Amino acid sequence: MRSAIYYIPIATTLVALAFTGILFRRWRQRGGTHHLWWAAGTLTYALGTITESATTLLGWHPMIFRWWYITGALLGGAPLAQGSVYLHTPRRVANVLSVVLVTVVVVASACVLLSPLRLDLVEPYHLSGKVFAWQWVRAFSPFVNLYAFVFLVGGAIRSALRYRRQVETRNRFLGNVLIAVGAMLPGIGGTFTRFGHTEVLYVTEFLGLVILYFGFRLNVTAAPVAAAAPPIPEMLTA
Repeated sequence: MRSAIYYIPIATTLVALAFTGILFRRWRQRGGTHHLWWAAGTLTYALGTITESATTLLGWHPMIFRWWYITGALLGGAPLAQGSVYLHTPRRVANVLSVVLVTVVVVASACVLLSPLRLDLVEPYHLSGKVFAWQWVRAFSPFVNLYAFVFLVGGAIRSALRYRRQVETRNRFLGNVLIAVGAMLPGIGGTFTRFGHTEVLYVTEFLGLVILYFGFRLNVTAAPVAAAAPPIPEMLTA
């Protein structure tokens, strides 16, 4: 009998889709390339958890597995991080990094789709990269995840540090702390999947997304008050 944990991605998908709608509306209202990347990030987050939900409901399937790896391991945090790149770096630098990131993801995705699978290692309702016959394919994800960590978590920490001593912008300080924590959790869960504990990823994905959302809400709520503060760009805020 499957544990209730296997059904968590269904809830995560619903939250991610709702969050995507909120961010997309913010992009429509305020513009900004970073908003569009963030909306794309929560959408790919939802696509990743949809594959997990499908596995829970329908069982393991080769194509669902491949798309799980692409949307989760390769695109789980990268688009969100790229939004932060556009917020914290000059546009020329952000454009160059976009080309690099997209190129790496496209090449890695092609390898994921082409790699033979060790069907003898498949576990029903359980997703794990160990079934790749080309195990070197899994070397792409640490690079992409490190990129996401540096810009998404690092950008949130940078913003939090700038506002930690300003009482009038305390909400933004707390919001960016939550964003940093929320961004780290799926990466921690992803590490557990390398040891066969995919269930940990399901929990950390859900908690991480919920924490990201509350961090976003704190930053948005603080926006009018923070107008008098130094013009420092904020994670999931500007």
